[in-house]
Amino acid sequence: MPGFTCGLDATLRVVAGKWKPLILYFVAQDGPTRYGELRRSVRDVSDKVLIQQLKELEADGLVKRTDYKEVPPRVDYSLTPLGRSLAEALVPLCTWGTEHMAEVSRVFAEREGWTRRGHPPTV
Repeated sequence: MPGFTCGLDATLRVVAGKWKPLILYFVAQDGPTRYGELRRSVRDVSDKVLIQQLKELEADGLVKRTDYKEVPPRVDYSLTPLGRSLAEALVPLCTWGTEHMAEVSRVFAEREGWTRRGHPPTV
């Protein structure tokens, strides 16, 4: 078992990766969610990465995969109680992002300008 420096360290290791928090968010919003729905909701993620992240979330006990053993195949994903509690903990981050979206967009646009010029502005 890896050692954690604090609770935040443990949380960040579980949600490590660009897409895991978004996957948890969308599954929490929609309840049992089919793969195609997730693929449309989590824009810009490749199939390979989405599948990998779902497998890791399942292995970590946050997401439950239900295979209905039908033809054509039907599979959906839902949150476990542990996953639900983590999704609830992400709500304040979602709120912060919504409240500060314009400012964050401005900051990211400035950063993009720095990158194109090759250096940050002098202070």
